[in-house]
Amino acid sequence: MRYDKGHKEATRQRIIEAAAARFREEGIAAVGVANLMSDIGLTQGGFYNHFESKDDLAREAIMLAWQGTYERLRKALERAKHGGIAALIDTYLSESHRNRVAEGCVAAALSAEIARGSESLRDAFSEGTAQTTALIAGALPGNLTPKQRHGIAMAVLSSLVGTLMLARAVSDPAMSDELLAQGRRAALALAEVAK
Repeated sequence: MRYDKGHKEATRQRIIEAAAARFREEGIAAVGVANLMSDIGLTQGGFYNHFESKDDLAREAIMLAWQGTYERLRKALERAKHGGIAALIDTYLSESHRNRVAEGCVAAALSAEIARGSESLRDAFSEGTAQTTALIAGALPGNLTPKQRHGIAMAVLSSLVGTLMLARAVSDPAMSDELLAQGRRAALALAEVAK
């Protein structure tokens, strides 16, 4: 059967998008290639027409997931009325983000697993972390050196990711909400250091 031009790339993109969501929801190790491909109506054998290995797919999925986080945060920064670093923090530590793991930040969903992963996974993760840190650094108020901005931005990102991980992990909804609220205060305090 002959496919239209662009079919292979579109199929590859569908696989990456499905994997990015499933990996964040269930973990990379828990998602099998056969099940992933079946879920999107493809065969396991077809997987190897697009990727060399599951690790290759995971690297692409991590990059896509970071891109999604970056774009959500960039849009929060640009909101006309309530933009800026506070909007970025509120967007990241929102109840919606906490509750939508499959669509959320890959750092909060997979950091522990990626830390034990291959160098290529860690390289892709590092790239996304660096881009997001740079976005936050550019949004910080005040007259800071690039090194100061970078350091504060890393602290803000670490605070955001850690808060979201804890808020997702606890079983008590009230505690989860309180973690988000306290995390917002802490991240804002870190950003205020920049003034």
